[in-house]
Amino acid sequence: MTSTRHATFTLEREYPAPPAKVFAAWSDPAAKAAWFATAGGEHTLDFRVGGREVNSAGELVFTGDYHDIVPDRRIVYSGRLSAKGVVTTLSVTTVELVPEGEGTRLVLTEQGTFLDGHEDPSWREQGTGDWLDRLAVHLGG
Repeated sequence: MTSTRHATFTLEREYPAPPAKVFAAWSDPAAKAAWFATAGGEHTLDFRVGGREVNSAGELVFTGDYHDIVPDRRIVYSGRLSAKGVVTTLSVTTVELVPEGEGTRLVLTEQGTFLDGHEDPSWREQGTGDWLDRLAVHLGG
């Protein structure tokens, strides 16, 4: 079966930490691994324009390529999710960090292409929300 499905979602979270601290949680390899990496998996992060991130857990591999980084304000990356060597999803994600009083409002927008029914957009949105919630725990909120 060959099929292509497109979906866009936006998630917002408020964190009781300034944008610089939230940005550091994305840009520092150890900090990012603490809330993003899969337990028992492997995680690498080269956080720079042109850099790459890989998060793997068994036969499931996420690879992200960074295209735009504005410190403490914006991160744009493209992602590829593969299962058992088969590409299941391709996406472009924008993360915006907006100062809100003493904290930060994070706005994440993902535009995805879901291939051949391997993943449902609602699963991706739920999973992304789960790791944004883990980021809140990491930030102490």
